[in-house]
Amino acid sequence: MEEKTVQTVKTAKRSFVGLVTSDKMDKTVVVTVATKKMDRLYKKYVTRSKKYMAHDETNDAHVGDTVRIVECRPLSKNKCWRVAEIVERAK
Repeated sequence: MEEKTVQTVKTAKRSFVGLVTSDKMDKTVVVTVATKKMDRLYKKYVTRSKKYMAHDETNDAHVGDTVRIVECRPLSKNKCWRVAEIVERAK
């Protein structure tokens, strides 16, 4: 009989830097990440933004903070990111 070997492939986790726009939930923050993308027709850079729900275990991040979020396993229906560090506090 042949034995099958299972290989696990380790992938690099994605990370983004964004601005906290909501911290009203318990252990969850909403982070807005803005990226610049070239418009095909006009050949100009356009700012696109997307909101991510991120897990904040210590409830340490607040509105206005700049944070780094890292991909993780699904924690709920909408939440598969976690706050890795707070880059800059709001003033």
